[in-house]
This record gives sequence, C-alpha cells and structure tokens, in this order.
Amino acid sequence: MPESISAFQKAIDAVESLSLQDQEAVLSLLQKRIADQRRQELSHSVAEVCQEFAQGNVQFGSVDDFMAGLDD
Repeated sequence: MPESISAFQKAIDAVESLSLQDQEAVLSLLQKRIADQRRQELSHSVAEVCQEFAQGNVQFGSVDDFMAGLDD
C-alpha cells in the first residue's frame, strides 16, 4: 500500500478483507465501545456540572432573566 493511504482507509480495507460474520462482530464491538465512550463523556460532564453547582457557580432563573443577563 502506498504511504498516501490514510490509517482510516487501511482500517476499512482490513475490515473488508474479513468474512461477513467477522465484519458484523467488528461493527458490534465498535458500537459498544462508542456507546461506552459517550457514557464516559456524559458522566464527566455531569460530574463537572455537579462540581459547579456545589461551588455555587450555577444560577437559576427564567428565560427572561437569562436574556436580561446577556445585556449586562
């Protein structure tokens, strides 16, 4: 393979060389790993928001309050 072929294309070529059953297994594994990564990111975001809330950096109000705050 020429050097100009991207890592992504190499991965696609490698997967396409597998049997259909193995391709489906790769797909299933990737879907599970992506879901796990998204859960980890969400958990991290929730932890950050909880920390901000605990530090008193979160304000509550109406949409009107929010819009008025933008003018400040």
